[in-house]
Amino acid sequence: MLALGSCDSTGAVGSSDIVVLLHGFPTSSYDWCKIWEGLTQRFHRVIALDFVGFGFSDKPRPHRYSIFEQASIVEGLVRHLGLHHQRINLLSHDYGDTVAQELLHRYEHNKTGSILINSLCLSNGVVPSPFSLLPKILKDGGLLSPVITRLMNFFFFSRGLGAVFGPYTQPSPAEYWDMWTAVRTNDGNLVVDSVTFASSTAVVGSSVPKYPQLLKSHVRVSVVHLIYGPLDPVNPHPEFLQLYKKVLPMSTVSVLDDHISHYPQLEDPTGFLNAYLNFINSF
Repeated sequence: MLALGSCDSTGAVGSSDIVVLLHGFPTSSYDWCKIWEGLTQRFHRVIALDFVGFGFSDKPRPHRYSIFEQASIVEGLVRHLGLHHQRINLLSHDYGDTVAQELLHRYEHNKTGSILINSLCLSNGVVPSPFSLLPKILKDGGLLSPVITRLMNFFFFSRGLGAVFGPYTQPSPAEYWDMWTAVRTNDGNLVVDSVTFASSTAVVGSSVPKYPQLLKSHVRVSVVHLIYGPLDPVNPHPEFLQLYKKVLPMSTVSVLDDHISHYPQLEDPTGFLNAYLNFINSF
């Protein structure tokens, strides 16, 4: 049984809405800290988890990490909280976007245990790959990647992660240290290459072909939304938006200011939160 790091807050009185937050790679549910209070003012329940291999969750090794396991863990958490009969709003980023798509795929096909999805909001990680520059370095390292992960330190971590933040929206040293602490918990730096390899395989082999299925979904396409930081080097503008709109022409899109990059919820929490609440309040 894997131990899971999670946070569950009761928020707005008079609302029955629930939002589940799915974080990115290589970080954790810390990604949502700057919009947490704003979400609790709108939603009755705000729930975030650290995926297995991330943050304060278990980081077993050896272990066969997969997007499918992460999706099953989200379903299990929702059942554990007694919310499996209620409709859930998903808010995801980066790696979490791929997990969200797997959850939506299961819901659309009435898979046993699937959660009831009310809406899906993606951000900076849908196509072509939901990974930052750090795992790209590991992937390019080939057989050296296990060595690289063992040599990783705070300097290399902050330098690699900083490459996917905008020049004017860099985390503070304290914020970098908080993120690094979550990575290092339970020797998480030693499983980064395993998580990266398994997740890359899942994206290439499974998740990307599912994009057209979103268009045919019995879920109303009006409840699929994208929040996008256009300076993102991982999903560059304008190619990213052109592909997204081609695949999901009925999805609505919020494009943030030009200087916002791959972590919009940390770089522009006010703009991100406003874009998300406008989407939620529109249906």
